[in-house]
Amino acid sequence: QVQLVESGGGLVQAGGSLRLSCEVSGHSLVTAAWFRQAPEKEREYVAHIAWRGGGTAYADSVKGRFTISRDNAKNKVFLMMNDLKPEDTAVYYCAVATWDSGPYSLKGKEPYDRWGQGTRVTVSS
Repeated sequence: QVQLVESGGGLVQAGGSLRLSCEVSGHSLVTAAWFRQAPEKEREYVAHIAWRGGGTAYADSVKGRFTISRDNAKNKVFLMMNDLKPEDTAVYYCAVATWDSGPYSLKGKEPYDRWGQGTRVTVSS
């Protein structure tokens, strides 16, 4: 059974940084991603990384500020968030795909079959 344990959320001032971590156990991975959900908004894509090749992609709203990375040996995925803005306030979710996504975009929720419990990030102005 796949388990995801996230950590690293918290309260930070605008312009600050946080690093989120997600430890994955129980299954080999194809892709890992971060999504976020702000109050009263839909869950949205933030970034993803291919577990083998390490290729990455980002939402336009975080490009240049956030960096996704992984440690294959420790089965961990990270999200380094710099220059945080109040609009980055949300619950951040780690998600993994244990299968090839087929026709689904990796920027959508469909490929991801396991989700973490979420970690809250609050950015004050």
